[in-house]
Order: sequence, then C-alpha cells, then structure tokens
Amino acid sequence: MFQGASSLSLDVKGRLSVPTRHRDVLSATAASQLTITKHPHGCLMVFPRNEWEKFRDRIAALPMQAQWWKRIFLGNAMDVEMDGSGRVLVSPELRAAAGINKDAILLGMGAYFELWDAQAYAAQEAEAMKADMPDVFKDFSF
Repeated sequence: MFQGASSLSLDVKGRLSVPTRHRDVLSATAASQLTITKHPHGCLMVFPRNEWEKFRDRIAALPMQAQWWKRIFLGNAMDVEMDGSGRVLVSPELRAAAGINKDAILLGMGAYFELWDAQAYAAQEAEAMKADMPDVFKDFSF
C-alpha cells in the first residue's frame, strides 16, 4: 500500500528517482517493473507491474462505449524498469501529456502512484481545498 507525497526532480534525460521508502517494496513485489500511463486529471499513473495487469484487465473488459478510455489508458501505457539507482525513465510523450518538465510530486494512492507536475498539483490542490467537501465525507469527523 503506497501513501504519502514526495517532491522529486526529473533529470535532463527525464528520469525520476523513486523514493527509497518505495524501492524495496517495488523490487520485491514487482521485480522493479512499472507501467506508466495517462490519468484523466492531467497527471500520470505509475503502477507496479502486478497492479497494472489487474487494472489493464479491467479496462480491456470495458464495453465498446468506453473505447476512448481504453485508448487513453492502454494506448498510452509504457512499461519501464527501475535501474540499479532506483530511477525510471518517463517518456517524453507522457511527460508532455502531464506537463512535467522538472519538478514533480509523486503521490502514493494505495495500489499505484500519481505523478504530477509540481505547480499543476499545487494549483489543483488549492482549488480543491477551497471547495466544499463532497457528501461522501459527511460521516467523517475532521
């Protein structure tokens, strides 16, 4: 289960260094193999390969009405592997799709990660914090 936020910088080749606290788990559970694809909110989804396979199967089983979503998730998926230093290459196409140039935020989202451009994430988070909480939170005490 992945959680927490990490501020990262992509190097000039477009590689990101996976935070140390996640490397051992990813090595053990996914043999350092990851899959990166687009997310409809403007970020990237980064899956350990075993979790990607579950997600991919669910997306592939969707009916024809969801063909564009299949294209977005499956058609843009890139398989990558962590190198010996714990880095993964994010393709230029995926970096461009999420507007990620250098500074990024990696968010643990349970079974996968979201990779955001740092400025885009800060702006969207600020907007979300201004809005009323959705009704699904009505039974939570904050």
